[in-house]
Amino acid sequence: MAMLRKRRLGRTGLMTTELGLGAMDTPTSDQGAATLEAAIDAGIGFVDTARDYAGSEHLIGEVIRRRESAPFLIASKTFSRTASGAQYAIDDSLRVLGVRYIDVYQLHDVSTPEAWAEVMGPDGALEGLKTAQYRGLIGHIGVSTHNLELARELILSGEFATIMLEYSAFYPESAPLLELAAEHDVGVIVMRPLGGSGRTSVMRRRMEEGTAGALTPANLLRYVLSNPAVSVAIPGARFPSRIEANVAAASNYEPMDDAERRELEELAARLY
Repeated sequence: MAMLRKRRLGRTGLMTTELGLGAMDTPTSDQGAATLEAAIDAGIGFVDTARDYAGSEHLIGEVIRRRESAPFLIASKTFSRTASGAQYAIDDSLRVLGVRYIDVYQLHDVSTPEAWAEVMGPDGALEGLKTAQYRGLIGHIGVSTHNLELARELILSGEFATIMLEYSAFYPESAPLLELAAEHDVGVIVMRPLGGSGRTSVMRRRMEEGTAGALTPANLLRYVLSNPAVSVAIPGARFPSRIEANVAAASNYEPMDDAERRELEELAARLY
């Protein structure tokens, strides 16, 4: 079986498989547990979840308990903007996941100046995460955002060891922020590397019809992993077959050159 390659997760110093799993939608499938088990068996070493992903931490906790340990790095997130709320969220995550320690805990969707001011202010959520870190409950503090202008501030603040950003052939505008993060040794977790479930459904239908051309999930994953500033890409999956396809693509790819990247971006822009 081909082995997944590993990358350094910024200044956390953690080594992770460059292919992870975004577990937001995994519990929505009756094959959710089998999907997570397939990810573990395939060697995927990074799983991202959140307090607000319905059933996600519960599902991961069930599998961890069966395995008697977490065979992957865990990243979770909280929408709480206060210190006390963030600490309660971490305590809940630990209890539900059935672990004593979470590798990366992130402030979820800090995408407005108001949210940024709130988490950074007195008694803000960042203070709560630092307290949890001091208590030995979490390893590293990260942040996710959908605002590229604010992402620059988040990276330059020096407060975060990781940042989660959307990046794909559908959303190449993030590339300069990925480079900035790499310059400051901030680990980059890429959400929606395949463009999101709606786009992947359209692509898979076209593949069945024989009209997809180069715009396939495998090539989209290859596009993201060709960027050396990416630490880990976390496509979502609800079925074991999706895990198998992603692992096959990530295990055997050759980095894209500039012409291939531009072609895929052009095809993505025409999809819808």
